[in-house]
Amino acid sequence: MDNYRRGWALRYLREAKAELAAARKMPYMAPSLTIEAIRKARNAIFYSLGEPAFIEIVVRETVEKAQPIDDPVLKCLVEVEGLILQMTQLEEGDGNVTMKQADNLVQLASDIVETLTGEKVED
Repeated sequence: MDNYRRGWALRYLREAKAELAAARKMPYMAPSLTIEAIRKARNAIFYSLGEPAFIEIVVRETVEKAQPIDDPVLKCLVEVEGLILQMTQLEEGDGNVTMKQADNLVQLASDIVETLTGEKVED
């Protein structure tokens, strides 16, 4: 991973964590902040894995084909994309469930980014 992608991956991860923290403090803005947090978490994962534009195309094409996926990394990315789509289509829904899903996704992104960059991002 080059320094450019490393920097963006870490930045997106920090911002995702900050968005979730803000969502907890401002419940009236929680839905939009939560969506932003999961999008930034996804971007952090994409940057840590390689060229984000390429990865996004591969994930989108895989989702459209709706075939079984053998590659565990691609399967994880498709599941993340499905979760994001599901969360963006919900109106208000259950805030606790949405927040828990966002927490899980940001934690997943944190694990991936920190493993691939070798750097720990503090909350």
